[in-house]
Amino acid sequence: MKYFFSKLITNITFMLCLLCLFFQPSLLAYAQEEPNLSSQSAILLEPSTKTILYEKNSHDKLPPASITKIMTLLITFDQLKERKVHLEDSVTVSEHAASMGGSQVYLEPGETQTLDTMIKCVVVSSANDACVAISEHIAGSEDAFVAMMNERAKGLGMQDTTFLNCNGLDVEGHQTSAHDIALMSAELMTKYPEIEKYTTIWMDTVTHTTARGESQFGLSSTNKLLKMSPDITGLKTGFTSKAKFCVSASARRNDINLISVILAAPDTKTRFGEALSLLNYGFSKCQMYTAPQPKALSLPVRFATKEQVSLVPNETFRYLDTAGSDLSSITEKYQLPEYATAPIHAKDKAGTIEYFLNGTKIGSCNLVYKEDIDKITYFWCFRHLLSQLLL
Repeated sequence: MKYFFSKLITNITFMLCLLCLFFQPSLLAYAQEEPNLSSQSAILLEPSTKTILYEKNSHDKLPPASITKIMTLLITFDQLKERKVHLEDSVTVSEHAASMGGSQVYLEPGETQTLDTMIKCVVVSSANDACVAISEHIAGSEDAFVAMMNERAKGLGMQDTTFLNCNGLDVEGHQTSAHDIALMSAELMTKYPEIEKYTTIWMDTVTHTTARGESQFGLSSTNKLLKMSPDITGLKTGFTSKAKFCVSASARRNDINLISVILAAPDTKTRFGEALSLLNYGFSKCQMYTAPQPKALSLPVRFATKEQVSLVPNETFRYLDTAGSDLSSITEKYQLPEYATAPIHAKDKAGTIEYFLNGTKIGSCNLVYKEDIDKITYFWCFRHLLSQLLL
């Protein structure tokens, strides 16, 4: 009897294993099916290649609520890069900034905070008052700052977007699209990766110093995705009665970054659930090829003060594959002239590297000169000949 039950269990286990093997492909296929979203508009984007992996009504012009603040942050980090402002700057709160309703950290007129603290308030607690205070500190007025936002949006190709304020409070005509939000999110996350220092904060505190003394105010992230997945790196939530529930969510897995935008979700559970569903769908489909640095390259130079000029790629080539291809079979082809002619200017194009997968070209990057090289002159020839004679 004991042998009978042992044999039965062994057979059942074997049959279960066969069933698992049999159904495995369908399970994988199910995991890679496009999500069926109830939110009005959505998009999934890989930021470094700008590859769109999923979209639903992605160009619908909708109110974005506090997702607007992504552009406010982008302008702020542009200004930090140009050293026009600094994180240690003291930002003074105006009557206008303090009067903002909605989500806020209750800044008072005349109160000062560092720009670093103001950024934290905007990112973590979506503070409308801090957002306006930053805009006034940078541009002198919110209106002037909004003009900068629209100019930056135009430069990014955000054709569905019109900003009328810097924080996203409902105003007729203040609108953008999931597509445009993905573009500005990608710009912020790729150009300024230090933003993650703020977007991954779950809880923090701010110290208010006013005429009444000091008081502590707790910050709690509006992005609940931070507790739903270890892959989440940001970015920004939004809600108003007109915009409904919105989120631009960024995540990283296996060195792949993705941005998922959800607009006009019916409730907060749907907003976060569908954003996460999109991200998981993208990660299940994607693998990234990053080209290795090429071997040392150079070209002979004619009529120059040097015989050779070094070449370097102008960027690191990246290719996003969603077909499960064998990326180890990617090959390179160099397109270069026999020589260069002086004068040569650093960063000017010298040639290209083309990349092929199974015989099909998948992209290219430019090879540029690494240094300046002058054209020879009669004076240079005379001096060079004289130095050779003296030696």
